Amino acid sequence: QEQLVESGGGSVQAGGSLNLSCIASKYTRCMAWFRQGPGKERERVAHINFWGRATYAESVKGRFTISRDTAENTLSLQLSSLMPDDAGMYYCAAHDTPYCPTDDIGLAMWDWGKGTLVTISS
Repeated sequence: QEQLVESGGGSVQAGGSLNLSCIASKYTRCMAWFRQGPGKERERVAHINFWGRATYAESVKGRFTISRDTAENTLSLQLSSLMPDDAGMYYCAAHDTPYCPTDDIGLAMWDWGKGTLVTISS
């Protein structure tokens, strides 16, 4: 069981920026960020695969950037131009396959962090 610990959440004004980090207990080939807003289902924000290729949800393209440091087993998410719909709990997730899973895989198949909360203020 992989341990994942997120940090960096907080309150930010609309239009602002935030940086989230995740520390993993071991190297994992696929890593991702999910989020869950109030009254919404958990959704994948971005993932990065074994080869370093990043994929983003349409709602965050051009605004968020995912990156990883394989040597330190860390994952980051840079959030920019934040909007109210971006608010929610952000979760770091890992799945040890070179290609990241498609959306039909169950959430239970991922290893999860506890989450870090992002709120948007005026």
